[in-house]
Amino acid sequence: MNNRGIMGDSISELATKSLVLNTMSEVLTFKDVSVVRGRKELLKDVSWEVKEGQRWIVVGPNGAGKSTLMNIAATRLHPTRGTADILGERLGRVSVFDLRPLIGLSSALVANSIPANENALNVVLTAAYGMTGRWREKYEKLDERRAFRLLHEWGMSTFMNQPFGKLSEGERKRVLIARALMTDPELLILDEPAAGLDLAGREELVAQMSELAADEDAPALVLVTHHLEEVPAGFTHILMMRDGQVVAAGEIDSTLTEENLELTYGMKLKLRREDGRYSAFAGA
Repeated sequence: MNNRGIMGDSISELATKSLVLNTMSEVLTFKDVSVVRGRKELLKDVSWEVKEGQRWIVVGPNGAGKSTLMNIAATRLHPTRGTADILGERLGRVSVFDLRPLIGLSSALVANSIPANENALNVVLTAAYGMTGRWREKYEKLDERRAFRLLHEWGMSTFMNQPFGKLSEGERKRVLIARALMTDPELLILDEPAAGLDLAGREELVAQMSELAADEDAPALVLVTHHLEEVPAGFTHILMMRDGQVVAAGEIDSTLTEENLELTYGMKLKLRREDGRYSAFAGA
């Protein structure tokens, strides 16, 4: 039986769609995007553009609107106002199920939806159907080999038969990234991939994400983090947010400044850069 994607597309058909999308330069184009829930404005007039080949960092304090913005980018949420074009399609005018196979997402929301007893190989493999647990669907050997190869690339092949719920935090993060890459996406969103990791686990993961950023064949990347120490070398752009609004956005070398950090976090911070890595600490 041919492996089918979320809307009945085979993996080869999804790859053909990806080739068509590769002719475009814009991956995300948000214009004056706002999200309102009750009396609270989670996002306010956010405009942002991500192009092919770019590697974006999104930073800001708790409540800045980062996760809300990522949910729109992943087609899990529609704006209350404004327009969101994702991979050349206007959100609200296209079936999100056509777009989701082309968007890889690793987040706590995805992790929480995966059955604890599902083994690591199936966690990756079921992304081909847009599912989080294996049921009665059948997969081709080609897809099983791809899932295993992704686990191997992220250092998890020896854990392929381990239940997801029994993996360590770092191991789960790696499995989730492998899963997010399963459909060969045009956009990869990593929402706090290093959260909860110890120092060694963080540094190992950051090193692998640096390798991914350096890969010319990798999709456009958007990585959300609370800590500049988690920013991998090789990321090209940064979006800085506070209170649901954009503080600054642009190339990381010119946009990540002490002035913009103060505007983002509401306190004076000293910025340090060394070998393509960043850190920040309180300063007068």
